[in-house]
Amino acid sequence: MSKNWYFTLILLLLSSNLLLAQLPPAWGGGADQTDLSFGFSFSYVSSYFKIIKKPDWRNPYFDPGVNKYITDSVNSINSVPLPGFAIGFVTRYRLTDHIEVRGTPALVFADRGLTYDYATPSQDVTKEIQTTTVDLPLSVKIKSDRINNFRAYVMGGVKYSLAVGKGNVAASDLNPLDQLPKNLQGFGSYDVGMGCDIYFEFFKLSPEIRLSNSFGNILRPGTDPYSAPISSLSLHTITFSLIFE
Repeated sequence: MSKNWYFTLILLLLSSNLLLAQLPPAWGGGADQTDLSFGFSFSYVSSYFKIIKKPDWRNPYFDPGVNKYITDSVNSINSVPLPGFAIGFVTRYRLTDHIEVRGTPALVFADRGLTYDYATPSQDVTKEIQTTTVDLPLSVKIKSDRINNFRAYVMGGVKYSLAVGKGNVAASDLNPLDQLPKNLQGFGSYDVGMGCDIYFEFFKLSPEIRLSNSFGNILRPGTDPYSAPISSLSLHTITFSLIFE
């Protein structure tokens, strides 16, 4: 082969390397190139309650309507994680190259469950509180340096959750054994999480895992057999999201 062919080959290789080196910053559909950008998210949600019981929580439940005990003594009250999902929108505002503020409002469909075990096993029951909420989070995202088409981040923030519909309200005329524990219509939580930004040619994908804990007690006081033994409930949620910008 001639020397000119070798020179041409080397020149082409160097040019391709330069083009590849310049390509990553332009990837991601320009999501990081402006101060303000928008996106959407799909999330898997798993929620459970932390339960604080009253000192006399084991006592059988006495129904004044029929003037007798309608449950046996309680052996345990537990909450197991139940699955749900959420659809949301993302508004991102860049403060610096490594810090941004995000608003990620979402519509969340997630059940919450309480399991009651009694001294009489036939009375054992799981009460599922079917809940739809509008979540309004505000968070700060701290990002690492970008390495080609990847960067990691951590985030933290607060959110307000507002229940919609009547799924968490028990009718007063129901039989006491058909009632459900009731949650507050609205409550606040704090979020912490981590994830990574992966840059594709026309968009940025951010897989993220987030932990949320509610502030204070979200139990609405009640006199039914399932609310009476409980002093307070706090909601713990694990969310895995795919965020597209």
